[in-house]
Amino acid sequence: MASIAKRDNGQWRARYRDATGKEHAQHFGRKVDAQRWLDETTTAIITGQYVSPGAGKINFRDYAEAWRAAQMHRPSSQAHVETMLRRHAYPVLGARPLADIRPSDVQAWAKGLSTTLAPSTVGVVHGIVSGIFRAAVRDRKVASNPCEGTRLPKAHREQVVPMSVDQVHAIVEATPARWRAIVVLAAGTGMRQGECLGLTLDRVDFLRRTARVDRQLVSVVGREPYLGPPKTAASVRTIPLPQVVLDALAVHVAEQGTAPDGLLFTSELGTPMRRTAYGSRVWRPAMVSAGTPGVGFHSLRHFYASLLIRHGESVKTVQARLGHASAAETLDTYSHLWPDSDDRTRVAVDAVLDAPLPNQRGVGAT
Repeated sequence: MASIAKRDNGQWRARYRDATGKEHAQHFGRKVDAQRWLDETTTAIITGQYVSPGAGKINFRDYAEAWRAAQMHRPSSQAHVETMLRRHAYPVLGARPLADIRPSDVQAWAKGLSTTLAPSTVGVVHGIVSGIFRAAVRDRKVASNPCEGTRLPKAHREQVVPMSVDQVHAIVEATPARWRAIVVLAAGTGMRQGECLGLTLDRVDFLRRTARVDRQLVSVVGREPYLGPPKTAASVRTIPLPQVVLDALAVHVAEQGTAPDGLLFTSELGTPMRRTAYGSRVWRPAMVSAGTPGVGFHSLRHFYASLLIRHGESVKTVQARLGHASAAETLDTYSHLWPDSDDRTRVAVDAVLDAPLPNQRGVGAT
């Protein structure tokens, strides 16, 4: 039901009732403007894009928290999203109604973040907020996503520079005996830190010389570390174990034993080791002793990848060993490490075009 009526003050009052029977009205100075508003509203209702004028009054924090609770995120992802929103989105956007947040507001917020955060982090936070607004559009809370079109700082991917063999040896020597095998394991298999900390004895096949990666140790705030699924479905894999890794694991089991649940690497109390605790108590002190301060555990994964590439393994093999979701991910990270093909290109072209080309025959003849 919709109507337009002229008021005593000369204004034109346009009104309609929504599906719930609630009346909405606006006043215009011209009848044509009132009619246009009603036509646009009617079109939005018919096309399913109608947004009730009061729907966007809920503030961003309340809607975002409801959105978070409904997501099918892994616990580690849940903790990451909560942290990003709490630290970087809620202080500026949290108390504002959804409908009041404009593209210019989002642009100003993103620019403010870029003064203190890395471009990649700004992109991550903006992506989370944009996802929340996409859900708000689907829920008919707002008509459009104000994050669309935001200009973000460009993230420059730095090329991976693998550690040298001597550096890896120095790190192994600088690591306490209780944790030495995990360094050899990571350098010799490319397993992620959580995958190494979550490795149990039953996942190591000493006879077939393989390790099965189908779990990782998950550490989230407010909960004891536990074994959970790996990062992605592609991360589930069986990795061939070099003899140096097998020997290191065998010595470790003989000297340190395993936890009751089979975990190979635990604290002195036999409990699972949080990544943060491992970093502060074991890894960083070892890096200082080895003369490689600032190097992260993930560098051992890069070292392993560089070894595979140096010895002629294909992109698909490196992808499978590392558990990447796609070959594109592998190439994006390590393409610069594959041998240069300039000389092969020259040889291939010369082999075909070595004979004079048709337009070169008889050059200089009369």
